Order: sequence, then structure tokens, then C-alpha cells
Amino acid sequence: MKNTMIYKLIQNDTLGRYVLAALFALTVLVPLSNILMPEGSFLHVPTYTMTLIGKYLCYALLALALDLVWGYCGILSLGHGAFFALGGYAMGMYLMRQIGDRGMYGNAELPDFMVFLNWQELPWYWMGFDNFGFAMLMVLLVPGLLAFVFGWLAFRSRVTGVYLSIITQAMTYALMQAFFLNDFGFGGNNGLTDFKDILGFDIQANATRITLFMLSGGAVICAYLLCRFITTSKFGRVLVSIRDAESRSRFLGYRVEHYKLFVFVLSAVLAGIAGALFVPQVGIINPGEFNPVNSIEIVIWVALGGRGTLYGAVIGAVVVNYVKSFYTGAMPEMWLFMLGGIFVVSTIYANAGVIVGVILSVVASSFYMLLCKLFGMDINGFVMLIFALVSLYGCAKYFDNLVAWLKPKLLALGFVEKLLASKAQAVTEEAK
Repeated sequence: MKNTMIYKLIQNDTLGRYVLAALFALTVLVPLSNILMPEGSFLHVPTYTMTLIGKYLCYALLALALDLVWGYCGILSLGHGAFFALGGYAMGMYLMRQIGDRGMYGNAELPDFMVFLNWQELPWYWMGFDNFGFAMLMVLLVPGLLAFVFGWLAFRSRVTGVYLSIITQAMTYALMQAFFLNDFGFGGNNGLTDFKDILGFDIQANATRITLFMLSGGAVICAYLLCRFITTSKFGRVLVSIRDAESRSRFLGYRVEHYKLFVFVLSAVLAGIAGALFVPQVGIINPGEFNPVNSIEIVIWVALGGRGTLYGAVIGAVVVNYVKSFYTGAMPEMWLFMLGGIFVVSTIYANAGVIVGVILSVVASSFYMLLCKLFGMDINGFVMLIFALVSLYGCAKYFDNLVAWLKPKLLALGFVEKLLASKAQAVTEEAK
């Protein structure tokens, strides 16, 4: 066991082992609970909940993809939502072709939205999507090809930092606008939906849902191990050197653009796989998935979980989306306040690990909701008071950090000695 590749990958990754064990347990136990436990049992996991967890796992895979390029190579991409959506559209096109004559208009060749728009024939770029293998190839190829072309142009031109982030966001926004057009051939504003089956199996059947859930869990585990393999290799150490000192890495003879291009394309492919697993579980894909806000949320998941850790990306994606689902149902008007509280607390406890901050903020916000329910307190006023106190504490904490940072620099410049000398002189003069 100790000589296996998997053991070598995770032997120095304590938290990663726990996350992988939790993912494996989740992938196995949730379907078993859904099948074996009676519906009235406390241990029974309903199909809806299982599908919801499956969606979180897809988000975890997407967060892993971003952490690979941002956490280890320093590429802050605000366009990973585009790769996710393209993988989802490739899967959606396959699922639409499987509907056949069971659609509203009974046309075996054209999807319903094309019949509604009076399209006479299937566009050339829809050809082949009736074949599952071809569709899965497109899930990998389309995001990967877009990332390759974009990355080749950007990295060769040495576009980095905030400029690269803005360009990736512009790319996502341009794709969103294009996919909103009815003439583009992807369903316009409504997107692709009303899926019937996948590989001949009813997509709404419980067995199909279980299979998709287990595939999502397995994909996250495999992606984690792949990313761990890359980041712990010599290639990964070069990536970290590029992140920390790109110019020095280039001067040492490394072809920086090649390293960045490879990891960027691989990350896009992982995001596309996440999108392909996401679509059959939620039952729809539309241009809203290209929204730049979604790409920014992915960055938030990774930042809160802790970038450059891999396991932090998984935890951040699952925790934030779980909290979002819970509070948008329990107190929809307060979700943004809760999200802000997570950011503040995570920042305050950054020295103890951002994950600790996320967990503490979730516990604190849950306790807050319980207090409001029990004592009938004014929710808005109470939240504003708590967040104000937490923010003041955070400012005070960072003021101390600022003083600690400035003190040695002031000492080096002699400012402190001069200040003390002038103060001593003033005291002496007063004494006289």
C-alpha cells in the first residue's frame, strides 16, 4: 500500500487525505442511504438532496480547476465560467439530440426551439452530437481549444496580472452575449432543457441520478489526484516558481509561456468536465452560466477555502454553496449579509487558516439565525450590529499588523530614535 502512487501523492497531504476520505465516503454512502433506507428514516437521503450534493461536487471540480492555475501558477482567470458553460452546452446538445420526436413539435431532427424559429435544417455544428462519444470528445476539445488559442495569444504577449484577468472576463462576457442570440443556434435566452434520457436511460430515474452522482464524486477524486500529481512533481515546482518570480524563471531558461499554456488548457478541460456532469443533474443549461459574476464566485470559493492547497478549493466550493442554498431558502433577503460575514471572518482568521474562518463564520451565522428565531430580534439591525463589531475588530487587528510591519522599517530609518529623543527633550524642558 505504501508503495502505490496514490499513497505517495497524499502521504504529506494530511488535510487532503481527510478530504479525499470524505469524498469517497460521500460518493458511496449517499447512494446507499438513498436506496437502502426507508423514506421516513432519519438516515434516508432523498433524491433531491443527492442531486443537490452532486451539483456541489461539480462546483468542487470547477474550483479545483481554478485553484490549479491560480493557486499554483498565479493565473487569476475570471473566465472559467465560460469553460464550464461550454462543457455544459456540449452535453446539453447531446441530450437535446436524444429527445427525437418526443419533443413538443414531434420533429425527430430539429430541437423544439429550432422548429419554433422556423429553422429548416440542423446547423453543421450540431452534426455528430447524436453520438455520445463525439459529444464527450467535444466536452474536452471545445473548452481546451478555446483555452489553447486564448492562452497562446495572451501568454506569448506576456499579458499577466490584472490585465489577463480583465481579458478573460471580457471573453466570458462576449460569449454570454453571443449565446443569448436566437440566431446563434443554442436556444437563445432559454438555453437547452427538457432532456429525456442519456445513453437510453431515463434521466429522471433514480438509478440514473445515482450514477451521475457517483460519477461526479469520482471525477472530483480523480481530478484532485491529478492536480496533486502535477503540483508535487518537478513540473509543479516550476509552476510555483513562475507564480512567485516569473521573470527569474524566464531568465533561468524556462519557457514560461509553455508551462502556463499547458496548465491553463488542462484547467479548462477540467472545468468543461464539471459542466458536462452538471447539466444532466440540474436539467438545463442557458447563457446565464456565462455570466462573469459566476466566474467571480468561483474565485471566491477558492479564496475562502485557501488557494494553493487543492483541498481548500473543494471545501470552499461545497461550504459556500451549501450555505448559499440554506440561507436563500431560510432567509433569502439576508444571504448577501451572510456571504459578507464569511468574507470578513475569513479575513480576520487568515493567520489560522482561511478554512477555519469559513467554518467559524458558518457556525456563527447559524447561531445568529437561531437567536433571531428564539428571541424574535430584529434581523436587519442585529446583523448590522454584529457585522459592524466584527469589522471594527478586523480593522483593529490589521492596525496592529500594520504597526508590526512598519516598526522595523522605521527603526532602520532612525525615525523612532529621533521621535524618542525629541520626546525626552520635551520632558526634560518641562521638568526644568
